[in-house]
Amino acid sequence: MSEAILELSQIKNQVSAEEWAVRQDLAAAYRLVAHYGWDDMVFTHLSARVPGPDDHFLLNPYGYQFSEVTASNLVKVDLDGNLVLDNGFEVNAAGFTIHSAVHMARHDALAVMHVHTDAGVAVASMQEGLMPLTQHAMFVYHDLAYHDWEGVALDLDERERVVADLGDKNVMILRNHGTLALGGSVASCFLRLYYLERACKIQVSIMNGTPNRPNQQAIDMMQNTFNNKDSWEGLGSIAWPSMRRLADRLDAGYLN
Repeated sequence: MSEAILELSQIKNQVSAEEWAVRQDLAAAYRLVAHYGWDDMVFTHLSARVPGPDDHFLLNPYGYQFSEVTASNLVKVDLDGNLVLDNGFEVNAAGFTIHSAVHMARHDALAVMHVHTDAGVAVASMQEGLMPLTQHAMFVYHDLAYHDWEGVALDLDERERVVADLGDKNVMILRNHGTLALGGSVASCFLRLYYLERACKIQVSIMNGTPNRPNQQAIDMMQNTFNNKDSWEGLGSIAWPSMRRLADRLDAGYLN
């Protein structure tokens, strides 16, 4: 066994039980994003806040496929991008810019997920953005913000503009770029991302036709019922155990 593997195997003993649980949830989310085909080689990012008083969060090791992410090789950094626990890996600078912006401003966001899917980028490049056409769209439509593209996110000054555009919303379309979701848990964050991505995919598939828009009563029902934290945490707690079982079936190695 190599020294690097030995060091990774010791990460569990260097963190709290609460952090280890979040690491496993986040690693599972990486594997699920890969399973659904939402990854973009070694680019894009999912992050989670480390439980406790410090502003530390976890990101994927740069240069690794999402299908290779494990609880141990997730990288713990502070809001200045400094390594808090050196496990031999580094993070993507662009990923740090976007995720640190959100974690700095939104302490209610345990998890932040950002992807570049074909459908998500397509809708992000439409002038209308996401349209209120489907049940999937209506789960997130009233909680959706937009941020204009400024090129690859390497400028830390962009963090202020990301935060200003996000406001108190929990999903965002990064125009000409991709999608972003927040959650009070990895579970609720993944669920928001799932509905946003499904809504984008469905919208792209019906653009050649004439969409039938739902009536206002149905739109109001969705806003009143699902545009709140409790609904999403409840839905996440129901759906996430089954998603973890799916991740286990795909490759339980993410747990290590």
